Amino acid sequence: MLRSTTLRFALLVFALQLVGAGVMVGMVRHLTRSEIAAQAEDAASDLRDELSGVWVSGGQAAVRAAVDRRLNTDRLPQSVILLTDARGRFVAGNIADWPPNVPAPGAATIEIFRIGHSQPERMRVTAIRLPDGSRLLAGRVVESELRVALAMEEAMAVGMAAAIVLAALAAWAAARMIEARLEGTVATAHAVAGGDLSRRVVPNGGDDAFDALAQAVNAMLDRIALLMTELKVATDGLAHDLRSPLTRLRSTLDRAMAECRDENARIAVARALDEGDRLLAMLDTALRISRAEAGLGRDAFVQADLAEMIRDVADMFEPLAEDRGMTILAEGPETLVATVHRELLGQAIANLIDNALKYGAGAITVRVEPGPAVVVADDGPGIPPERREEALKRFGRLDAARTESGAGLGLSLASAVAHLHGGSLSLGDHAPGLVVRMTLAPETRSV
Repeated sequence: MLRSTTLRFALLVFALQLVGAGVMVGMVRHLTRSEIAAQAEDAASDLRDELSGVWVSGGQAAVRAAVDRRLNTDRLPQSVILLTDARGRFVAGNIADWPPNVPAPGAATIEIFRIGHSQPERMRVTAIRLPDGSRLLAGRVVESELRVALAMEEAMAVGMAAAIVLAALAAWAAARMIEARLEGTVATAHAVAGGDLSRRVVPNGGDDAFDALAQAVNAMLDRIALLMTELKVATDGLAHDLRSPLTRLRSTLDRAMAECRDENARIAVARALDEGDRLLAMLDTALRISRAEAGLGRDAFVQADLAEMIRDVADMFEPLAEDRGMTILAEGPETLVATVHRELLGQAIANLIDNALKYGAGAITVRVEPGPAVVVADDGPGIPPERREEALKRFGRLDAARTESGAGLGLSLASAVAHLHGGSLSLGDHAPGLVVRMTLAPETRSV
């Protein structure tokens, strides 16, 4: 699934939305707490400087009086003050004892009790040591501000959860938008692959990359349709142009055969006739392969019973199999109907059986399976896995096949016919022997 571009795009959108929301929440939290700490630090420093100035002008008694006055008249009782003498004894303030983790001089954020309060509070304090050895601690309670900040952080956490949901929805919506824009292109590609060369992608009129892709695909399909037309004309012309001289050549050889009286000459002419017939067969097969690979011929598809077809082809080859000391067995359901090019499929099945008779051994099994698929298996030496791709090439003849007549086009034609039907041809191990499986498009009715 992670190889899906759409999924990766959706995950990217989700991650960017999530990171953006996380960065925003983190920055708000940092700025809020930094501002609270800065304001508390400034208030503590101002109070410390104010009281130290009083000490300079009036000494300890003046500081004590200023502390009492400050604590009694503070409209926002957030001030924290503690004055101790040189021995550390309480002199004035609203903190009973000197906090053990606050040095003088120094500053810290601590959580302790104020006199008259039942709960500890967080506060920012700064401390100095006065010239006579006494110590002064001044600060500001930040408990209420931190609670407000905590409430805001909780609200942002809820917002973050909502942002995650929205990010997931945004990612899903973005992925769906891309898929929806590409569905028409994909459907057109599948239709063209199925043989409908008239299908085109309908542009959205958005003048964007998707419309550019649609226009490029349509231009490509127009070019392919033109090339297919030219290929059909060229192959038909080539077949006509080559068949005519080859047919005249064969007629000439037939007359020569009739007029020959020398036995050696008759043998030579007979060989020339065989080669001419072989050349005509090769030409016809090569043209059929080219047209099948180009997708030409789908207009000739009809409903046909594959089970009956393989039985007929097997019956046709049974005498030849008996002459070679082999057997042919047709297997499968009684009826299996599919939409096929009957002539080409019949020739492909015949080629597969002919190959099994030439290069196989023992029993040859021909069966049709739902799917549909036509399978031909034999008990011969088979083809090594590393050479099976070579065997599927045009005019590809392995060393063992060179002792038999043929052009090496049988498997190529079968592969092209399978491609014409929306399927494929595969070679496998029959242990021993070779099994050839030709799959077709799944449009069948079996009984």
